[in-house]
Amino acid sequence: MPEAFIYDHVRTPRGRGRPDGALHEVPPVELATQVLQALRARSELDTAAVEDVVLGCVTPIGEQGSAIGRLAALNAGFDESVAGYQLNRFCASGLEAVNGAAAKVMAGQSELVIAGGVESMSRVPMASDGGAWYADPTVAWRAYFVPQGIGADLIATLDGYTRQDLDAYAVESQRRAAEAWAEGRFARSVVPVRDVIGEVLLERDEHPRPGTTLEDLAKLKPAFQQAGEEGGYASVAQLRYPHVEAIRYQHTGGNSSGIVDGAAGVLIGTAAAGRRLGLKPRARIRGYTSVGSEPAIMLTGPALASRRLLKRLKMDFADVDLFEVNEAFASVVLRFLRDTGVDPARTNVNGGAIALGHPLGATGAMILGTAVDELERRGLGTALVTLCVGAGMGTATLIERV
Repeated sequence: MPEAFIYDHVRTPRGRGRPDGALHEVPPVELATQVLQALRARSELDTAAVEDVVLGCVTPIGEQGSAIGRLAALNAGFDESVAGYQLNRFCASGLEAVNGAAAKVMAGQSELVIAGGVESMSRVPMASDGGAWYADPTVAWRAYFVPQGIGADLIATLDGYTRQDLDAYAVESQRRAAEAWAEGRFARSVVPVRDVIGEVLLERDEHPRPGTTLEDLAKLKPAFQQAGEEGGYASVAQLRYPHVEAIRYQHTGGNSSGIVDGAAGVLIGTAAAGRRLGLKPRARIRGYTSVGSEPAIMLTGPALASRRLLKRLKMDFADVDLFEVNEAFASVVLRFLRDTGVDPARTNVNGGAIALGHPLGATGAMILGTAVDELERRGLGTALVTLCVGAGMGTATLIERV
C-alpha cells in the first residue's frame, strides 16, 4: 500500500472574525486561493500533477458554498484538470480533509492532492447554514442538543475544574503563542494575505493578546450562562446528566477559542509523485480515525479518537512526542490530559485556539501543519493531532517526521 507523505503546508494568519478584522474584506474563496497559490509557488508545482483539492468548511453556504475547493483551484489559476470539493465534519473538517486525501493516496487512487480548509467567520456567521441538529425539534431532542459552551461548562462541572484552572490554562496558551511568534516558529508556514492591489493586509495572527494575566481574565463574565438559564439549555443537559444539580458557568471569551478568519493547505502525495516532481517529504501520515462520542457534552471525542487510533497502530500515548489538541474550550484540553495522562508540556507547545483563534473549517489543517513544523524544529519523531467535533465526535491523525 502506498504511503501518504506531507510535502508542504501553508496557512494564512488568523484574522479577527468580525467586521473590523483585518481579513473581513477578503472573500473566503480568495483566502483559499492565496493558500493554493503559495503552495504552487513554494514547490514550483506543475498544477496539472494535482488531482484534487479538498477543503473543509463548516458553514458551506453563500460565499463559502458551491464546492469551494474547485472554485479556489480555478481562481488560483490551477490546471483545469484539477478537481475540487468541500466537506464538513464540523470543527474537524480541515483535518478530515487531510485524512480523506491521505486515504486516496494510500489506496492508490491519487498521487498528489491538496487538502485543507477555509472559514471566513466574519463574513459567513457560524450556524447560519441552519440544519436539523438545532432547527428540527425532534432531532435536537434525540441528540440532547445544547450549545457547545454549555457542554464545556458541563465538563468543568463534572470534573471539578475551577474558573482559575480554566483561566490559568488560557494564560499559558497566550504565553506559548506569544513565545512562538517571538521566536519565529510560525514564520516558515504563515503566508501574508494581500488585497486586490497586492498590499499586505495581515502577516501575523491578529487574535492573540500577549501579556494576558489571570487578573485580566477574572474580570470577564461567563459567556454561556444566559443560554443555559434563560434559553433552557441547562435543563436539556440535566436530562442527560440528572445527577448534576447545577451547571457552573465558568467559560468566558478569554478561556474559549477565538472566532477568526483563515485558510490552510497541505500538499500530500506518494513517494513516486515526490520523486517525479523533485519534492522532499517532510512527514508521513501513519493513520487517522474518527469516532462518535456523547452528543450533549459533545466535546469528549479527542481522547476516544486518539486511543482508538493508537490501538490500531499498536502504540501508546507514551510513544508520541507531541500532541496538538484543539483548544475549543479550556476544559476540553484539561479533560483530554486527565483521560490520557499526557504531559501538558508536550501538548499545544505553541499555544492553541484560545490564543490564536479557531477558523472552524481550517483549524485541523492548521494545527497539523504546526505539528510538522515543531517536529522538525525539535528533531522529534511523532505527533498526534486531534479535535473535538460538534454533535459528539472526535477526529485524530498521527504523523511521523521524515
